[in-house]
Amino acid sequence: MSDEDADRDDGESEAPDADFEDVVAAVRDRIDPDEEEHRELRDVADRLLDRAEVAATERCPEADVLQVGSTARDTWISGDRDIDVFVRFPPDLDRETLERYGLEVGHETLPEGHEEYAEHPYVKGTVDGFDVDVVPCFRLESATEIRSAVDRTPFHARYLERRLDDDLAADVRLAKQFLKGIGAYGSDLRTRGFSGYLTELLVLEYGGFRPLFEAAADWHPPVELDPEDHGRARETAKPSRNEEVGNADLPFDDPLVVIDPTDPERNVAAVCDAENVARLQHYAREFLAAPAAAYFEPADPDPLDEPALLEHVGRRGTTPVAIRFDAPDLVDDQLYPQLRKSLAGVTGGLDDRGFDVFRATTFADDIAVLFVELAVAERPAVERHEGPPVRVRGHAEGFYDAYADDPNAYGPFIDDDRYVTEREREFTTARAFLESDRLFDVALGTHVETALKEEYEALIGEDVTALLPEFGTALATYFDPEP
Repeated sequence: MSDEDADRDDGESEAPDADFEDVVAAVRDRIDPDEEEHRELRDVADRLLDRAEVAATERCPEADVLQVGSTARDTWISGDRDIDVFVRFPPDLDRETLERYGLEVGHETLPEGHEEYAEHPYVKGTVDGFDVDVVPCFRLESATEIRSAVDRTPFHARYLERRLDDDLAADVRLAKQFLKGIGAYGSDLRTRGFSGYLTELLVLEYGGFRPLFEAAADWHPPVELDPEDHGRARETAKPSRNEEVGNADLPFDDPLVVIDPTDPERNVAAVCDAENVARLQHYAREFLAAPAAAYFEPADPDPLDEPALLEHVGRRGTTPVAIRFDAPDLVDDQLYPQLRKSLAGVTGGLDDRGFDVFRATTFADDIAVLFVELAVAERPAVERHEGPPVRVRGHAEGFYDAYADDPNAYGPFIDDDRYVTEREREFTTARAFLESDRLFDVALGTHVETALKEEYEALIGEDVTALLPEFGTALATYFDPEP
């Protein structure tokens, strides 16, 4: 049993009959911002908005400024200290000028701030302990006219601010904290979970925290929700997902579909993968059956030490292998898709060569790791290669001729009705494959491939203990998995 499970069991044993409302009330006391936090936030936000508005209208009289995000809608959790200031410019302004004005306004609003870049540059900084983003965007009539993703945010803000009352906002805070507790909160490409906006829409759609969880417990994906009845979710044809022709007018094929009420061409839940949808279902059922505050608390297991790791490996009778290399200098949203693509390529290459992959994962810090557990790490010197049935004359004769004079092959011979040969295997060990140039024949992320060509290390069996100083917690999670 993991420490997280133990923590949850302790919570339940202290109050085995605690009902739903008691647990929720206790969690609310901890996560709801108090009056002092609200006052402090409002003071800082008002000061920043005034400063940004002066700077923006000096450059463009038609510009305006608004606060967006969870702190604007009171769906933020106590301790969260993010303020998002959006500076809207008229649509007839060219993009280059918008970016220049946006940075100038950002630096006047945040004199100690620094520039970052999403779809276009913005300024980020800290004021009185609050993390602040000053983001330029276009002021548009419809979210379907957006020129970049940030243009959509003010439409989201307006839609939710008109619909979320105090009770629903409080339930959003509960849902967010629960999703954090089970590791399913965040739309970054490392987590691939529930974004804040998606969580707000789900609470709004179902009418509260408890109705959402009661519904999620019985979801049968694909789940399709269309808050403004745009109609996209009910289409039945399967999309091509062809980037060249685009996805407009195509139905969505994600496990959870929530049509953006402000933009019918967008699934708000597109980044939320099947695993996190299933994770919410699992823990919603558990929580409804036995409410406990521990579900709202993120809890990492204690890192493994060397004896514990070797005990897992010995008990399982598998062979762990790892490719360790310097992580490419990328943000997580760029790095993790490349790591997952590379992991799929490596596991495919191992499977194709008879080294049966049992399970695999990837993790990264300054060092990146492709970690694969093999059911089979060594293979015989020969492998069976089946040809076509003898009756298929042209192909059969071609196969036979290809191997008839090969001194390293056994056969060809006939097994049942087809030619078979037993030929020399290219790699008899997983290590030999992982340390060969053939590793680069598999599909790898571009930056990962570059990093591997510079230098990497293949760790086999007990050698994976070298990962423990940096990744003891990640390995503890791997060897003691939970839903």
